[in-house]
Amino acid sequence: MPDVATDNKNNVHLVYGHDDSIFYVSSDDAGKKFSDPSLIAVEPGLFSSHTRGPQITTGSKGLTVIACNKSGNIFSYFRSGSGEWLKQTRINDMDTTAKEGFIALHADGDQVFAVWLDMRNKHNEIFGSGSKDGGKTWSSNKMIYASPDTSVCECCKPTVLIKGTEINVMFRNRFSGYRDMYLIQSKDAGKSFSQAHKLGAGSWPLAGCPMDGGGMTMKNNNLQTVWRRKNKIYACEPGKPETAIGEGQGCTIATVNGQTVYCWTHNGEVVLLKPKGELQVIGKGNSPRIETVDNNNLLCIYESDKQIYTQIISIVE
Repeated sequence: MPDVATDNKNNVHLVYGHDDSIFYVSSDDAGKKFSDPSLIAVEPGLFSSHTRGPQITTGSKGLTVIACNKSGNIFSYFRSGSGEWLKQTRINDMDTTAKEGFIALHADGDQVFAVWLDMRNKHNEIFGSGSKDGGKTWSSNKMIYASPDTSVCECCKPTVLIKGTEINVMFRNRFSGYRDMYLIQSKDAGKSFSQAHKLGAGSWPLAGCPMDGGGMTMKNNNLQTVWRRKNKIYACEPGKPETAIGEGQGCTIATVNGQTVYCWTHNGEVVLLKPKGELQVIGKGNSPRIETVDNNNLLCIYESDKQIYTQIISIVE
């Protein structure tokens, strides 16, 4: 279950779980070659499948990784200047509350923010915590959203994206028999959050959980989202109607030189939608992530038969 981030020098940083171990690899040539895997930590009962894997982000303090175990605890790791990975602290300030294992992480400058599904109040709610020192210390946990129907969707990964002091959190809600995607925002670095708003005009009546989150990116300082409803993939800017862009699940999004690129899986294949509408089949696999590596290229990372694959994609007008 890989996750990926790039820093301001276009170095690529990738983290993944294997059994109870958290591994890290990196690339200093925009994803053409990667280092040998190095062990970050062994975390007994590590969640590392079905979008529950370790998460990585890059900020002004360096690299931060978070991971959740099956007891329901989330831990942070920070890479020191010498390259050594240091286990820092438990993020959830009440023991064993993240039992679903769905976590998300993002950073911008000094600000790092983590969100997760939390059960301290007996139902799944969206909780969050921030750090200004790369994950060495974390703020008191904050309940970001609680569904009027007692629980948000139980098995869908939330997403977080930071831009300056703005924190955007996207999650799948469970409300009045529907499983729709919602967005909730903070304009003051997580001190307070607005009311949550549903994304898109349509709704998905569903009794179960689809186990499918979504993705966010910024395009010209405007938030862009992608998510699944039924068997279709939709994209929208918050407050505007959604547009169906394909069929499948497990979607992700990135921006390359002001152009939006989407990726998802369909019929066991990873597919990528380029800015001019060209649909490219990347290969057989699942759990794709795409990350911008320079002004013309992005890196697609996905899993297939418990192996991680990467492919550089050129985005040209």
